[in-house]
Amino acid sequence: MKHTSSKNDTLSAYWMPFTPNKAFKEEPRLYSSARGLYYTTTEGRKILDAFSGLWCSNLGHCHPKISEAIQNQASKLDYSTAFNFGHEGAFELANVIADQFPGDLNHVFFTNSGSEAVDTALKMALAYHRINGEGTRTRLIGRVNGYHGVGFGGISVGGMVNNRKFFGSLLSGVDHLPFPYNSEKTAFTRGEPDTDPMEYLTELENIIALHDASTIAAVIVEPVIGSAGMFLPPKGYLKKLREITKKHGILLIFDEVITAFGRLGAANAASYFGVTPDICTLAKGINNAAVPMGAVIADEKIYDTFLDGTKAGVEFFHGYTYSAHPLAVAAGLAAQKAYQEEAIYDHVKANAKYFEDGLHSLKGSPHITDIRNIGFAGGLTIAQRDGIAGARAYDLFLKAYELGIAVRSNGDTIAIAPILTSQPKDLDPIISALSKAVNEIN
Repeated sequence: MKHTSSKNDTLSAYWMPFTPNKAFKEEPRLYSSARGLYYTTTEGRKILDAFSGLWCSNLGHCHPKISEAIQNQASKLDYSTAFNFGHEGAFELANVIADQFPGDLNHVFFTNSGSEAVDTALKMALAYHRINGEGTRTRLIGRVNGYHGVGFGGISVGGMVNNRKFFGSLLSGVDHLPFPYNSEKTAFTRGEPDTDPMEYLTELENIIALHDASTIAAVIVEPVIGSAGMFLPPKGYLKKLREITKKHGILLIFDEVITAFGRLGAANAASYFGVTPDICTLAKGINNAAVPMGAVIADEKIYDTFLDGTKAGVEFFHGYTYSAHPLAVAAGLAAQKAYQEEAIYDHVKANAKYFEDGLHSLKGSPHITDIRNIGFAGGLTIAQRDGIAGARAYDLFLKAYELGIAVRSNGDTIAIAPILTSQPKDLDPIISALSKAVNEIN
C-alpha cells in the first residue's frame, strides 16, 4: 500500500525523522520563515519558538551577523577538504571554543552533528587506551534514559528504549548506570535535587568490580539529561562521578550537545558544575544551527598520546567529508562573537530565576506531576491517560501549538528551552500558553 493522500500527497516523498509521519501529513505544521524568536507558518501564523529550534537556535532565527557571515563565505570559499588541507577559519574557531573550556580541554575535532561527535568521542576513547598500551579497555558505560544521538555508538551507550529496540544487538561490551531521578523524592525541585548521589553511582562501583577497571574505556553522560525530558542529577553527582572514573583510569565524556554555549547561563556544563571531564561532545549552539556542525573537545593528554604514539602519518584514522566546512565555520565564528558581544551567558544567568518562577507557577495545574529546571531549560512530566504512554503529553504539545507556542514532547514529558535572548516579556507568553493548554486537554 502506498501511503499517500489526495489531500497532501505532495508530502509523501519526505520520510520525516522522529515524527509520526501519517498523522503529520494529515495535519501538517509547516514553517515558511523565521526571524528572532518567531517562526511564521505557511498560513501566516506567528509561532513563538519556546524550544530554540531543537535546543539549538540559541541566538534566535536568522541572526543578521550569522546570515551575513554565511553569505560572505559562500562567495569566497564554499568548500575545503579537511584531509591534508585546511582553511584559517577552522583553526580560529577551534581556538575560540577551546578558550571557553576549563582545564586542559583544548583540542577540537570538528564533526557535522552531535551524533557524529558522540561516535567520534567513543572512537577517540578506545583508540587512546590502545595507543597508551591499555588495549583491554574496550567497555563503554552509558546511562539509562541517556541520549547520545542516533549513530550505532550513540544508541549503544544511550538508554532510551525506542531508540535502541529496533536495531539489533548494537555494540557489545556496553553497560548502563541507573537513571539519576526519583520522582517520589525530588518532584518539583528547583534546580539540582539535594539527594545522595551515591544512590545512583554505587552501581558504577559494582560494574567496575564485576568487569575490572582494566576493561573499561569510558563513561559517557549528559550533565543535564535533555532528550528524555530535562532531568538534573543530584548535587555532587558529577563531581563524584569524576572522582570514581579518575581513580580507575576511566575516561569521562560529557555529552554537551545541549548544554554548551549558554543554555545553563555559562559557556558549558563543565564550567557550570566545576567538573572537568576528559572529552566533551558539542553541536547545536556551536553555530546557532545555521549550518550543520558538531565537535569534540579533548584533553591535552589525549591529543598528545595520539601524536606521540604515532611515529609517522595519520594519528587518528577518522573524519568526515564536511569536517570544518567553511560555511559552518563562518557561522560558528559569527555565533561565538555574538555570544560575547551580546553577553548571552550573563543574560541567561540573570533571567534564569524569572524563568524558574514562571515554570514552577504551573505546579497544581491538571496533569502535571513534576516540574524541573536549570538555566533556560525546563521539563514537565505529564500524567498518562488510560495507561497510554505519551498520548496526553502529545496532546499538550499540539494544544500549545494551536495557542502559538512551539515546545517539545517526548513520551510523557514536555521540554521547554527558550531562545537565550528572551526577555521576561518573552517568557511570560510561554508560561501562559502552557497553563491554558494543560487546562484545555483531556
